[in-house]
Amino acid sequence: MSDLFEAGGLPDDAPRPLADRLRPKTLSEVVGQEHLIGPAGPIGRMVEQGRPHSIVLWGPPGTGKTTIARLLSSSFKLHFVQLSAVFSGVADLKKAFEAARGRRKVGQGTLLFVDEIHRFNRSQQDSFLPVVEDGTVVLVGATTENPSFELNGALLSRTQVLVLRRLDDTALETLLARAEAHYGETLKLTDDARASLRAMADGDGRYLLNLAEEVAALKIAKPLDSAGLVSAVQKRAPLYDKSREEHYNLISALHKSIRGSDPDAALYWLARMLTGGEQPLYIVRRLVRASIEDVGLADPQAVVQALAAKDVYDFLGSPEGELALVQAVLYLASAPKSNAVYKAHGAAMRAAGEHGSLMPPAHILNAPTKLMKNLGYGRGYEYDHEADEAFSGQNYFPENMAPEEFYAPKDTGFEREIKKRLDYWSKLRDRKK
Repeated sequence: MSDLFEAGGLPDDAPRPLADRLRPKTLSEVVGQEHLIGPAGPIGRMVEQGRPHSIVLWGPPGTGKTTIARLLSSSFKLHFVQLSAVFSGVADLKKAFEAARGRRKVGQGTLLFVDEIHRFNRSQQDSFLPVVEDGTVVLVGATTENPSFELNGALLSRTQVLVLRRLDDTALETLLARAEAHYGETLKLTDDARASLRAMADGDGRYLLNLAEEVAALKIAKPLDSAGLVSAVQKRAPLYDKSREEHYNLISALHKSIRGSDPDAALYWLARMLTGGEQPLYIVRRLVRASIEDVGLADPQAVVQALAAKDVYDFLGSPEGELALVQAVLYLASAPKSNAVYKAHGAAMRAAGEHGSLMPPAHILNAPTKLMKNLGYGRGYEYDHEADEAFSGQNYFPENMAPEEFYAPKDTGFEREIKKRLDYWSKLRDRKK
């Protein structure tokens, strides 16, 4: 099985990163993905049955996508070919397909591993269809992006999407133990610093081993504490891509935490987004939306607080203005919740679509001309302020449409008072009828 060092003409003893030197030799050595490679997992079953099929490995960086592809080629004795969608084009694909057809004629199968497969455009993805369909290649695609959005339906229907998990603390600790066994000594870190090292890796095994390699190379006598570790190695920026799925995942988590009245969780997701470099005004727009969708008239001040956060941030800028976002998040998360306004809007929109262009009843139409008066415009209208209790109880729906109730305030927050008012007017309306 070829690798990058053989392809580059480098000898076996050429310097290699620790992550490559510790690359698993068997599927059982892959950590953190037991749900895929275990006996009950899809990869484990595939190997047990001896029937390879095309798959797409979707997961964060450093979780074992390339390693799994290489080990599958070994397990099924397939020739391993690796392409990167970043550097490859149609000509490279055609060349790989022709070579695979040639190997197939002499009884040798091909596993084609395509890294960052989501970067191929639609027509390039379509070129895989015939060779996957007829078994010329077993395709293993790797992507960090949601395949549902990035891969076309035809390719997805011919492959099985397998989701790799970010490595948890247990898996990362296993990798650190392997690194220490390789070096023949423990890393000079306190327990807190060791935990910090795992946190810096952010679920990325390759990055963790790179950090471990840096620590192992340090000439130090006493173990580093967390502060010493941070100063000795470059801290990893949080995994967050403002233009991709993670962007939408985190804003959704923030919104749902607010809706669920969990201020601490909401603050955590806010901090994740700000730390990742998200534009605060994008966050504020979602806070304004949440203030009317999930709080509404249960607390009319909610939207005021959300809009005030925008004004404060515009005035102070970052980082001082970010405290206004914190205040708005806390206010919304702790406010009484009601989606009655949101539901009323939807119900009214549906009714408007169902009933067509019905005219308002004639008695509430203005009659600025004689003709309009003769047609009955304004006839019988009662001016509410001159009616008993300033309430006429007239019908304001179209004549050919039965009155409907769109807004149903909940018995929470200020909507409790609104509900009392509506109930009072409903009784007056029934009495006047």
